[in-house]
Amino acid sequence: MKFHLKQPPREFTIGDPANPITLRDCGALELAPDEQVTFVGSNHLEYDVVRKTWGFYATPSVNGRLGNFGLRTALAKSTSGKYYVLLLEAGKEAEFNQYLHLERMHVVCWLDDQASLDKLDKTFATPNAD
Repeated sequence: MKFHLKQPPREFTIGDPANPITLRDCGALELAPDEQVTFVGSNHLEYDVVRKTWGFYATPSVNGRLGNFGLRTALAKSTSGKYYVLLLEAGKEAEFNQYLHLERMHVVCWLDDQASLDKLDKTFATPNAD
């Protein structure tokens, strides 16, 4: 693993021009295959990313470990037609809903709900390519 610190952090704005959000890009983390990094937040929140030879596991299991750490997984869509995977911290539902409203987004599907996952699997499953 290599961390490339950006000092000072690069700042840029995103979102609705009427309600811009300033982000700070603090650095880049370079992982080799089969390396993992864990992001830790308050209340013992954990979020893992794993590098593989073919790409990344972008999240732990959405219907397993993420829920165990107090995170719900949502597929959300913006009015511009872009889709996002969002992780909602337990107890932050009001802030999440306010953010969705301000950014003109909506939840398409909760990806931690077994019924929704089963429906997605039935509708969109494709066999492994050999």
